[in-house]
Amino acid sequence: MMVTLKRVVLAKPRGFCAGVVRAIETVKRAIELFQPPVYVCKHIVHNKHVVEELRSMGAVFVQSLDEVPDGTVVIFSAHGVPPAVREHAKRKSLKVIDATCPLVQRVHAEAKRYAVKGYSIVLFGHKGHDEVEGIVGEAPEQIVVISDVGEVEGLQLPNPGRVVCLTQTTVSIDAANAVIEALKNRFPNLKLPLSKGICYATQNRQTAVKLLSKICDGIIVVGSAYSSNARRLCEVATGAGVPAILIGDADELQPQYLQGMEVIGITASASTPEAIVVKVVERLCEMSTTDVAVEEIEFVKEDMHFSLPKLPPQRHL
Repeated sequence: MMVTLKRVVLAKPRGFCAGVVRAIETVKRAIELFQPPVYVCKHIVHNKHVVEELRSMGAVFVQSLDEVPDGTVVIFSAHGVPPAVREHAKRKSLKVIDATCPLVQRVHAEAKRYAVKGYSIVLFGHKGHDEVEGIVGEAPEQIVVISDVGEVEGLQLPNPGRVVCLTQTTVSIDAANAVIEALKNRFPNLKLPLSKGICYATQNRQTAVKLLSKICDGIIVVGSAYSSNARRLCEVATGAGVPAILIGDADELQPQYLQGMEVIGITASASTPEAIVVKVVERLCEMSTTDVAVEEIEFVKEDMHFSLPKLPPQRHL
């Protein structure tokens, strides 16, 4: 089945954010300095292509520190970990490299700060997500996780006069605003954190998709089904009235999705390598019976960089 595309529009910014670049470079640098194997707690980022590349270089991905030999090097992923994991690492004398995104670290700091002050903390995020579990671990008895505005009405908090709302860094901006408004109605004294919870990259990519949706018949989001920000990009597009699909790579692209469409927009989640996007564009051009014009539009300026985390001393060989 062939399609008749006329135009493919790439959204900019798309793909890797500064936190993901930092996490990936941290693993590569650790492998170079300490030699394989270097252990990584959970997936460094939610993308199978990134994980497989790092695994081929000598990274060993584990679900629990119980799988890590005592005294070896372990890297915490960009999503962060609960304090209990850090304590576990100390007991095992592990050499820890913390690749937690600095913006996620800010949310952890806010959770600790408000917990000490006795606040009930409402965390808007996706239950079970690595980032959410890490934040909850800072004050499990004081943090309540909600994933939808409909959950606000049923909240029962011990001190309704001292409530703060925090957010996972990769949630939908529109959904977060709706949750905050609903919380304000329930809890008039609601506090918001000093720093914005939703990260710059999430906001920029969602803004770009909203603008991209105005000129496209459909949107392709390239990213992992496990990626929160990838799923949110799909939701933003459909919320703007444009059909959207989420694919992990070019092999998942099916021509029936493109039937009747002439202009396709492409974006990518913050953990998607650009090489995967390039292959998707190539596949689209191959599938079309007509010549396809490919262009990139910069909707939002983005120039953010994070320095690498501190690395432990090298072991003597």
